[in-house]
Amino acid sequence: MNKHRKKAIKKFLLYFFVSIIIAVFSSSIYIFLPKLPDSIDNRLRDTLFNIRGEIPNTDNVIIIDIDEKSLSKLGQWPWQRNKITKILENLTENEIGLIAFDIVFAEEDNSSPHKIFEEYNVKKENVPNYDLEFAKTVATTPTILGYIFELEDKEHLAQGSPEIPAIIVERNKQLGVESLIKAHGTILNIPILQNNSYSSGFFNNIPDDSGIVRSVPLVISYDDVIYPSLSLEILRVITQTNKVVVNYDEQGIENISLGDLQIPTDRHGRILVNFRGKEGNFKYYSAIDIYENKIDKKELEGKIALIGTSAAGLLDLRATPFESIYPGVEVHANVIDNIIKGDFIYKSSWIDGANITLIFFLSIITVLMITYTAFWFKPIGTIFLLCGFGVFSYYVLFTQGIVLNIFFPLATIIFAAVITTLFDYFYEIKQEEAIKKKFASKVSKEVMDNLLKNIDSNEFQAMEKEVTVFFSDVRGFTNISEQMNDAKKLISYLNQYMEPMSNIITKYEGTIDKYIGDAIMAYWNAPAEVKNHADKAVSASLYQIKELEPLNKKLQEENKPLVDIGIGLNTGLAIVGEMGSSLRSDYTVIGDTINLGARLESLCKYYDSKLNISNFTKEKLEKEYIFRFLDYVKVKGKNKPVEIWQVIDFGNADKVLQEEVDLHHKAIELYKNSNFKEALEIFEKLENNENKTNKKIYKIYIKRCKEFILAPPKDFDGVYKHNTKA
Repeated sequence: MNKHRKKAIKKFLLYFFVSIIIAVFSSSIYIFLPKLPDSIDNRLRDTLFNIRGEIPNTDNVIIIDIDEKSLSKLGQWPWQRNKITKILENLTENEIGLIAFDIVFAEEDNSSPHKIFEEYNVKKENVPNYDLEFAKTVATTPTILGYIFELEDKEHLAQGSPEIPAIIVERNKQLGVESLIKAHGTILNIPILQNNSYSSGFFNNIPDDSGIVRSVPLVISYDDVIYPSLSLEILRVITQTNKVVVNYDEQGIENISLGDLQIPTDRHGRILVNFRGKEGNFKYYSAIDIYENKIDKKELEGKIALIGTSAAGLLDLRATPFESIYPGVEVHANVIDNIIKGDFIYKSSWIDGANITLIFFLSIITVLMITYTAFWFKPIGTIFLLCGFGVFSYYVLFTQGIVLNIFFPLATIIFAAVITTLFDYFYEIKQEEAIKKKFASKVSKEVMDNLLKNIDSNEFQAMEKEVTVFFSDVRGFTNISEQMNDAKKLISYLNQYMEPMSNIITKYEGTIDKYIGDAIMAYWNAPAEVKNHADKAVSASLYQIKELEPLNKKLQEENKPLVDIGIGLNTGLAIVGEMGSSLRSDYTVIGDTINLGARLESLCKYYDSKLNISNFTKEKLEKEYIFRFLDYVKVKGKNKPVEIWQVIDFGNADKVLQEEVDLHHKAIELYKNSNFKEALEIFEKLENNENKTNKKIYKIYIKRCKEFILAPPKDFDGVYKHNTKA
């Protein structure tokens, strides 16, 4: 993978991270403050309803309307019960399928002759009782009565309970989960009517916080008993189902079953109404026309007739997504038609997960679109995404029936577009300045130029990367500092040494990590890519060693202590990035690779070597160098053995040096193969050479060979364990 491709990947990962942060922020508001923009979300969905416009109903439901025309002819409401009785009789004669009242008869008919006679204490037999006649008609016609639940806890609430001829059970309900809407009281029909009806259902329409009816409860709990709505009871009677099942999942109510028919609901048992359109989408028949039997039988037979009112004075008007004045009775007509046709809209239990997934997806797409498109296209792309999600929401709502959240995804697109644009702007302006400030005094010109060329990449983000790490240390510095005994002179002396050493590191594209007293820590191949970084680290190290000759000559002239150093190099994967606190941070490298580099430097004195490298660094080298194998060891804190090599110089050795190195390596091979006596002879020969180039290594192996000859080790693998750092 080339350098530019890596930079592109880093930029992608940076902006991907930004998109995740934006998505997490939006999702957090969605999860923890869902009601905050709920009204806006509902309004946006209302807009989709209005864009869709009106759709036809199944023509199974009609509305018998107590309208202004009926009130003008039959008098003000409430009418005498004998008039309503006649309406029921006429509907039955015309073979209506089912009759349901969106009206509650909570009081007796005071206009009934028997009530008038009682009031005036007139005793007469066979006086008409309109309530009784109405009750008998209800009992002999396909009529379902309606009633109201009191949902607020008030004083003097009626506590009667309606009878229902069906069994309602809850399935898979988790212990302690209460999802159903709870009622505190009832407004029932007078007993003579309620007791003579085959069945009844509540017709509460509950607007949301914005005052608009968008959902209708199908079941409500009262005194730990579940009761069906008028619409649900109508469907139960039509399907001849004796058992209604309220099905739960982990979120609450999932659906309501009538035999094989499943009605999806929200977690509180409310059906979301797929409104067919504005008022009048269902056929309305004036109550007076039914009373006078003026309607053709063909228009009535087999239909479900809802008796309600559109008259403004009777206060049964609601607001819906289509209009602000809408008869409550037609809301129930919509619910019944939804269930018959099966074109439900619903919020499934998995919808929160789907909404959050959409938020993350749209955040990522928006951020990447803003990042990787031309400036002129950014607003066009944002508008395209907004419109695209609107079309997607429309499609999902009206073809699949799934109610997605609209506000949060749209807000996420806008928020992500704005944040990314600002981020791009400030990032581009600040990046070059930040790189210069952090690295101008620490890296080579080549590295700095590379950073500036790739200013759009995230060079400071923590990552795992192969590096070559460098550690150097001045030998005997404690004695030197004691000899000088002057802080200013000591600092001047150190700077005199540090200056040329640092220049060599930056010349060979190294990054100086830190100065630790008399020690220098540096590394190659971070933050920018450095080709052949192992070779450049070795070259810089050898030139530092060579630089000591003119430096020491100058120090000698100034009557200052001479400098001798040890250097350790190691190559491998390390964690590279900006680390620290918000107040103080450093771009640095950490990991086992770094620790081993420090150990190698500390072993220079032990092996009488100025430059120790690991086999990991040696394997990466491409240039020619003169090497001497030093040891195969386990350093302190490490279980895996490592080879330690001394780098003597560039190129090829002269004849004398080559002979010494070759003989040394021959002895090493004998030593590794447990031929300690033969190895000992060679090491002693090398040690006795007056011109030997290492004053300690041969003594080390002479001592080991003698020990192993006296006490031969079992399963010897050539590994020596260092129990101290030096």
